[in-house]
Amino acid sequence: MRLLEKLKGKPSVSPTRLILGLGNPGAQYAPTRHNVGFWTVDLLAERHGIELKTRRHSSKLGVGLIAGVPVALAKPQTYMNLSGEAARALLQAYHLQPEQMLVIFDDIWLAPGVVRVRAKGSAGGHNGMKSIINALGTEAFPRVRIGIGQPPEAMDLADYVLSPPPPDERELLLQAVQRAADACEAWLAEPIEQVMNRFNREG
Repeated sequence: MRLLEKLKGKPSVSPTRLILGLGNPGAQYAPTRHNVGFWTVDLLAERHGIELKTRRHSSKLGVGLIAGVPVALAKPQTYMNLSGEAARALLQAYHLQPEQMLVIFDDIWLAPGVVRVRAKGSAGGHNGMKSIINALGTEAFPRVRIGIGQPPEAMDLADYVLSPPPPDERELLLQAVQRAADACEAWLAEPIEQVMNRFNREG
């Protein structure tokens, strides 16, 4: 029974999809707004019993089944501004195309707690996304944006994204992470247009 439990959820084939959450490694960054992509990957791993214990391809990652699909969950360990190194290494290692990768990241242009799904697009000023687009040479990969809102007028942007939100805002972000994880699961099972139609009407 223990062996069966251990093997449960482990695919026998290489991942056919990659879900990449953006953030910065290290305990000091874990509770910050900039790490909501990491939060989402952690939640998906918890939901589906996937252990993020492998350190390879510049990432902390785990492989398992979600919605019957062999998927790699990854958190780049390069720090945000070099996220493209990890994305490129993972796609090459698993022989995947950019459209088979879903990237989750924080977005200051959305209000805190708002979740939006896009099939492709620009970096929108996000350094992690800039790095990925530059590394891959394309903007044509899907992404889930989690709104963190704009910094107060007198606050530096870097200080804002690298600071923990206050309790009321944190609750909004945790709810958004739940929706973002739901969107990731839907992306594995449905066409991206259908996922966009459903999740972009919410929140």
